[in-house]
Amino acid sequence: MVGRNIVGGTIVGHTMVVIPFENDSAVPGLEWLGESFPETFHEQLNSPILYVSSRDERLRAYDRQGIPASVHPSRATLYRLAEQMDVDYTVLGSYKYDGARLTAVAQLLDMRAQKLLPAVTESAPLADFGALQSALAWDLLHLIRADFSVPKDRYIASVTPVRLDALENYIHGMLAARAEEKVQRYREATRLNPDYAQAWVELGKTYYAQRNYELAIAALSQVQQSSSDSVSTSGAVAREANFYLGLAAYDHGDFAKSESAFEFVAARLPLAEVYNNLGVVAARRDHKKAGGYFERAIQNDPSDPDYHFNMGVTLSQAGDRAGANRELHTALEYRPNDAETKMLLDSLTPAAGSIVPSGLTTKTPLERIKRNYEEDAFRQMTMQMGSWAEQQFARSDPRAHARFQVELGKELLAHGFTTEAEAEFQHAVEVDPSSTAPVTAIAEVYEARGDARQARAQAEASLRIRESAEAYVVLARLDLSENRMESAAQNINRALQLEPGNLAGQDLKRTLAAKLAEKAQPLSQP
Repeated sequence: MVGRNIVGGTIVGHTMVVIPFENDSAVPGLEWLGESFPETFHEQLNSPILYVSSRDERLRAYDRQGIPASVHPSRATLYRLAEQMDVDYTVLGSYKYDGARLTAVAQLLDMRAQKLLPAVTESAPLADFGALQSALAWDLLHLIRADFSVPKDRYIASVTPVRLDALENYIHGMLAARAEEKVQRYREATRLNPDYAQAWVELGKTYYAQRNYELAIAALSQVQQSSSDSVSTSGAVAREANFYLGLAAYDHGDFAKSESAFEFVAARLPLAEVYNNLGVVAARRDHKKAGGYFERAIQNDPSDPDYHFNMGVTLSQAGDRAGANRELHTALEYRPNDAETKMLLDSLTPAAGSIVPSGLTTKTPLERIKRNYEEDAFRQMTMQMGSWAEQQFARSDPRAHARFQVELGKELLAHGFTTEAEAEFQHAVEVDPSSTAPVTAIAEVYEARGDARQARAQAEASLRIRESAEAYVVLARLDLSENRMESAAQNINRALQLEPGNLAGQDLKRTLAAKLAEKAQPLSQP
């Protein structure tokens, strides 16, 4: 059962793979719907305590089994596939369209219990396909976790569905072999659905692969504006977008934007490759903090030779020959045939009796940036965030530690895991009692549970520590739900005075204006 089981401080979760659904319809042109189920479930169900395998991971498993990507394997083959992937659950399904309604059936194969759970079925007009998929996602969550506390209607309402035509273009773009077709499809998906964060990410990544850095930056920057803490747009999407934004800006020579993007990721999940890239960018900006970033990258992953190489370059430039020699020798232990490392090491330790001609210097090589965003490893790491975070943040300041726990809790809360989210927020309070963010987040937990009194008390407690737009937004939402219009207006104004760009505050201001306009409408005459 998915839940917050604690084993040595670690969040214990489960893993899942979703197989493309089979098309049982006689209606042509609907084959793409089958591929949309794994994508939608990956976006909606993937959380710190339920890891849903990505399409790339599934295709690699198909390849190892010799299964063509376009083939629907037999049940026996799928069982072997799931065994090889070592997942806890496999989702199988089919769909049928009769010209008026689409009916989808999903079944959960419990790999540990070795049994197929009862099928769940949802039916809706094709135009409501997004709501149908959200309903199926809730059904699967409820099968895995009987005590899942979010009501089905509220779960469905919390997901902003993607337009059907935008989703179709996105799936066709994902399946396209040519980059030009991918760009065309993803652009159309974002035109039809401007807040389609995952489509913006894929468009940006495609531009980046084509070395069209300006367009990549423009596309990936859209995610910062459209992403939120909703179920349909998790923090993982924003982190991935910012990782590639950092790369595109770096290659375009905009080091300030690159640094800002990588800092966004590091503040939420401090991975070694992100610290490394921050170090590379800092070196380009002639910042002395580059060595500190490389040191953190090495602490997180001591076996990567590039991190030792980069530290060696930094130390050699600072005149620390002994330190540079140490790091470069370590790099060669992990990658013995690295010619560039050998050349730099030789330049630091000339052969005995050799004379370096006056005025001749050896050009120091550039530090190495990491370009691979390992989505699978990234998500799997979140399965063990508890102990992992404690290890990584043991050397960090309390503020960064608390911020990390708050981000983790927000992702749990967005997926409906309120109990687990509250535990993370409470831990953040213990780590940094001076921080307002975890106290405000606890208010949001009570708000999600429908406990307005406790939610208000926590938001006010947060404001006693320090004013924040987030706490005023919570109070404004509570005011609106209680029809306290004047108080809501005051809290919205306070939030936007502190943070004019706060999206939640801007949305509440529009909601309040609509309510006031409706209230001012004269009664219609019979």
